Amino acid sequence: MEYVYAALLLHSAGKKITEEGITAVVKAAGVDVDAVRAKALVSALEGVNIEEAISKAAFAAPAAAAPAAAAAPAAAAEAPKKDEKAKEKAEESGMEGLGALFG
Repeated sequence: MEYVYAALLLHSAGKKITEEGITAVVKAAGVDVDAVRAKALVSALEGVNIEEAISKAAFAAPAAAAPAAAAAPAAAAEAPKKDEKAKEKAEESGMEGLGALFG
């Protein structure tokens, strides 16, 4: 992940994303550099419009979070129902469980 952050930092600073640049940023962060990872990232980013990728990601994240946020209240509403059912079963069962051991 630190390699991607290094590439974003270089891009933000207006610098060209190179193996040397990524290596320098990662080293400056106090992380041991894996030259293969740096080289692979530079190759993967070749021909990629980073501004466009960032803007697409910025719109995709809230859209993906919206259904999850909508599902959370529904799950929270179901939780009390499950708790109530569990309590009812426990009350109906009477002496089952550890209570039956001391019967």
